[in-house]
Amino acid sequence: MLVLALDTATARITAGVVELGAEGPPVALAGRDAVGARAHAELLAPAVRDALAEAGRTRRDLDAVVVGLGPGPFTGLRVGLVTAAAMGDALGLPVHGVPTHDAVAAGVPGRVLVVTDARRREVYWSLLVDGVRTEGPEVVAPAVLAERDLGRIDAVLGDAADRRGGDPDAVPGPSPEGLVVVAAPALRSGADPGPLVPLYLRRPDAVPPGAPKTVTRV
Repeated sequence: MLVLALDTATARITAGVVELGAEGPPVALAGRDAVGARAHAELLAPAVRDALAEAGRTRRDLDAVVVGLGPGPFTGLRVGLVTAAAMGDALGLPVHGVPTHDAVAAGVPGRVLVVTDARRREVYWSLLVDGVRTEGPEVVAPAVLAERDLGRIDAVLGDAADRRGGDPDAVPGPSPEGLVVVAAPALRSGADPGPLVPLYLRRPDAVPPGAPKTVTRV
């Protein structure tokens, strides 16, 4: 199965072509990433094009699309979701959404804290134990997270990991393989992917007066 994996939930735009067999871990054939917190729309399409070219494949060779659901800032996150949905519709492909934090922590054993930049002097965070999310995602100020008693933490990952004592360069965002690892059970079983429900966790920067707060968790 040939899968296109996308994520725009962080400042790092991820696009990769991943091969998923009936057994074993997914194998990345090509990947591209770029950093531009306010340039997701401009950077994602070239990243997809270049990843497919490097893999020697075309969009018609794809069997599925996997996209990160966030949490992430509204404008950047929706770029990836809209792109994935449009490709799925145009090519007749299933589009599976996965939580971005789960993909960041995929394959990392122990108690893993994922912390990503939420802007507005806040962070998104999730706690995963051996790849299973036990807390989060939530959005809080870094000082609030620092005071949270989360027990032993074996690794801190994400582009805002330094705000909880981790190294932001270790795993700043999800890899294409990580995104596919999370979606692998559904991909292999042929399960209905269902609707794409973004994890905004709070209202976007610009909303009509009186609009309700947008908070979605999975």
